[in-house]
Amino acid sequence: MQTSPPLRKKKDEEDEEEIKVFDGNASKKRRQYRVIALPKAAKYDQILAAALRTFHISDDASNYYISDAYRQNDYEEPLPQENTLRAIEHPSGRRPAIFIRFREKNPYKGKIRVYPGILKTVCRSKLIEVTSTTTSREVISLGLKEFGIQCTEPDKFSLVEVILQHEVSERALDSKECPLQVLQQQRLESLRNHRLTRFYVQHRDDPHGPSVCIFVGNLPLSLSQLQYERILMDMIRDKKLKWSKVDVIYYEYGSMVLQYNDSETALQAFKVFQQSSFDDKQIVVLLLPNIQVSIIPPHVRPLLCFVNVKSGGQQGLELITSFRKLLNPHQVFDLQYGGPLPGLYVFRLMPNYRIIVCGGDGTVGWVLSCLDNVGQDGVCQSPAMAVVPLGTGNDLARVLRWGSGYVGNEEPLNLLRDLIEADEIKLDRWTVVFHPDEKEPEEVARRAGIDVNNATSEDSTQMFVMNNYFGIGVDADLCLDFHMAREENPDKFSSRMHNKGVYFKLGLKNFIKKNNLYREFHRDVTLEVDGKRIDLPSAVQGLIILNILSWGSGANAWGQEKDDHFAKPTHYDGMLEVVGVTGVLHMAHIQSGIRSGLRLAQGGHIRIRMNSELPVQVDGEPWLQPPAEVTVLRSALKATMLRKSKSKMKRRSTESALPSGSQQTPR
Repeated sequence: MQTSPPLRKKKDEEDEEEIKVFDGNASKKRRQYRVIALPKAAKYDQILAAALRTFHISDDASNYYISDAYRQNDYEEPLPQENTLRAIEHPSGRRPAIFIRFREKNPYKGKIRVYPGILKTVCRSKLIEVTSTTTSREVISLGLKEFGIQCTEPDKFSLVEVILQHEVSERALDSKECPLQVLQQQRLESLRNHRLTRFYVQHRDDPHGPSVCIFVGNLPLSLSQLQYERILMDMIRDKKLKWSKVDVIYYEYGSMVLQYNDSETALQAFKVFQQSSFDDKQIVVLLLPNIQVSIIPPHVRPLLCFVNVKSGGQQGLELITSFRKLLNPHQVFDLQYGGPLPGLYVFRLMPNYRIIVCGGDGTVGWVLSCLDNVGQDGVCQSPAMAVVPLGTGNDLARVLRWGSGYVGNEEPLNLLRDLIEADEIKLDRWTVVFHPDEKEPEEVARRAGIDVNNATSEDSTQMFVMNNYFGIGVDADLCLDFHMAREENPDKFSSRMHNKGVYFKLGLKNFIKKNNLYREFHRDVTLEVDGKRIDLPSAVQGLIILNILSWGSGANAWGQEKDDHFAKPTHYDGMLEVVGVTGVLHMAHIQSGIRSGLRLAQGGHIRIRMNSELPVQVDGEPWLQPPAEVTVLRSALKATMLRKSKSKMKRRSTESALPSGSQQTPR
């Protein structure tokens, strides 16, 4: 007799065992674990492989073993190879738990990898053989010798332990500490932290001076310098902890950089700021690295890496870990700590560098917006930018050939190689100006859900920078519904597939309930392109103004090339494409490739009259806009982007056949 689906599901659940996995003693103390589900008949190798996989450990499995986390013995033994699950204790009312442990082949001897810091050497790192009694002072001597640095005074150097977590943390080892013992203890406490640890040999006294810079953010916007300093002094209280000078203030972001001439004072102030808040908001504080431009060879183009760890599920977190291993960890910035400003400040004196942004189109726009505001203070005002697509739509990344979405199947090292061979191209950027009929700029900004970081106000005028596209009507309505759903339950929108599923459901809902809502759109909106009035067809329910040939997660709303009076579009030709959509069904047809939008116009200066309140969206940021005059004109702001080399991928239908840009590449 065949088992019914509900009974089969129940039987499968009964045949499975859920196991808590700890990566060390510290995670057990903090009760931080991950759960794996395995068949009760699972063998030892299957359990070990699943445990390693849940912590993203891809090393040789023979380097690890698993043990019972609840068994109280003086000596911790590996679980047996046979009947492994039966050997694990099952405490009453609790799931069984295991440790992943590193298999010490020889506890008295091993190798540690040492990096040269800012020492002048061509070596990137060296493996140094040590014993359990080898001191950090001896490792320094061996390391200097391996790096080809002649030094008779190793006491002038320190061996620094660096852990590449969300915030890069450093600790100088005592001269008598034994690094191998430090590593072994770290493996017991947390395998994850162990895998994120490096040892650097560096000068004990910084030869470039003792000054230290601290980034402080999440302060109120647009205060005076005196007001900011009063707020910070109220936090530190002790005048001995006051900064030597305020190096820069980012008024529109509520952020500033403080400079200290004494590293000890800076560290004490940093710890105080870490515990501080203002208006019930936690202060963001970072110790900023000091990059010495003079020691970087002229032909080298350093890479500044920004990662939005909240994008792409766990992929952002995995990428930031990988890039911090592949690059100097001080080149890699987590955008949830102060946004792009700390990284841009650190690289402000770099004459020639590139940027890689790991995130969605919104993240790319965020970085470009910060560059617009602070880039003029940097030596390199328009660094070329590449994209690792972690968002939902990733339309700009598609046009630049970086793909529809990073899913973790490509090695981060290959991404860096692709970046080296990428072509530099220009991206047109546009200013969208709203002149509301009524003077209500605050209301417009509130509805947009944005602040002065992204908009400026003069009288009742609102201005926004557009990189991708601008929509009015049915397209923006759907975008607004999605935005509101995400605002209500942000934790549910961490998966690209889930986001697209919600978008599809909202589209279906709009098709049923709002199909005729914009039937008067052609009367409510008038369009003028390059001074010429464009008559809107009566069926049109929305306008989409395109700067790039990818819209709505990769659809080509303008359509394939055909013999008409329009020029072949590119994203650096100083022209915008205007298309009309006749409803949600038409939009669905465009996204499935069955149809394209209605080609209405092409030009470099667009004026739109909105006679009623309508939803609008600029680069995916939607709001309800009261009646207004809207002008779209080319911005003086420029962007240099990196497009993946054509030889690295197959041509996609959303790309236009563009001539190659600059072939200059970093070394």
